[in-house]
Amino acid sequence: MEFIHTVLPALPYVQIVLSILLITAILLQQRGSSLGGAFGGDNFSSAFHKRRGAELFLFQFSIGTSILFVLATFLNILV
Repeated sequence: MEFIHTVLPALPYVQIVLSILLITAILLQQRGSSLGGAFGGDNFSSAFHKRRGAELFLFQFSIGTSILFVLATFLNILV
């Protein structure tokens, strides 16, 4: 229980940092589909796109950051 009381004051700052990292990681990712796909156009090349290198890292980083952000939010709500 002592650990929770030491982490609790820093939790809002952790959430701010995680949210900035998450927004940055999402905005840096390339868009796989064009605007025509939103209006029903066929874009078959984006359906079979494999992520490699930095794009794969950003994708996995955004997933990990979002999980950490959700856990920090639940911890803030429960305590």
